[in-house]
Amino acid sequence: MSWTPREEKVWQDIENWEARYFTYEPTDFEMTYERWINGQLERMNPGVIEKLNQAIDTSLFHIHSFIQNSRQQMDLRQRLLTGARTFREDIETIEDMKRCTIDQLAFIAEQQIARNRLLSLAQGGLSGTGGLLFLGADIPALITIQVRSVQYIAMNYGYDIDRPSEMMMSLKVFHAATQPKRYQAESWRQLLEEIQRERDPLFYEGDDTVADLSWMSYPLKQGIKGMAIMLLRKKIVQGIPLFGIAFGAGMNYQQTRTITEFAHKFYQKRFLLEKRG
Repeated sequence: MSWTPREEKVWQDIENWEARYFTYEPTDFEMTYERWINGQLERMNPGVIEKLNQAIDTSLFHIHSFIQNSRQQMDLRQRLLTGARTFREDIETIEDMKRCTIDQLAFIAEQQIARNRLLSLAQGGLSGTGGLLFLGADIPALITIQVRSVQYIAMNYGYDIDRPSEMMMSLKVFHAATQPKRYQAESWRQLLEEIQRERDPLFYEGDDTVADLSWMSYPLKQGIKGMAIMLLRKKIVQGIPLFGIAFGAGMNYQQTRTITEFAHKFYQKRFLLEKRG
């Protein structure tokens, strides 16, 4: 099926984004930081890293299971279908979302993406107070928000995450979006190759590993953020750790913004590729 002029324009916008996003020229600070991260990883025992990767994989699957079975996810799915019916009355299932135009789908997606970014901002602000309870909950809460955001975008474009193959794809998109920038171009290419292979929608036949060595910088960054917040909580303005709150909120918002942008572009491109056949 051929594209409409508008779809041609969206495709061009995605290609322009790819050219900008994957042209990575790190600053001196980023290079120093990456060297430090790599040094820390090299000092770790390979067996410990493998166990950490397995633990992270297991945690991600548990988070997915929690999201999938939550009342909020069911409400979100229903709200998604209701929103799509304002454009087409024949939308009954997630797969039916593909009947909408790409602009209609982008409009629906952007509304929920904005909500999730604000939720991430609020979560970062709470962790920025420096309270041990909020700091301890920051990483699992943030990952839950971000995984849910990616999976919502997937459903928005007609890919039902209740199917094992789509569940794994959404986790791999999350993994790719949270990798260090220098690895993301290769991960993007691998994702595009995977969607072009014929797959059983009910059974995932590819590599079901999500976390790897390249992804270990993500939890390390979260740990560094936590230490920075602990230091900033001592800077109090009228009894409130404003610097810590601003730092935590800003970090979480920016990270979620990057992940949702990456996921949105990926699923838009996938939608267009499938339409063109």
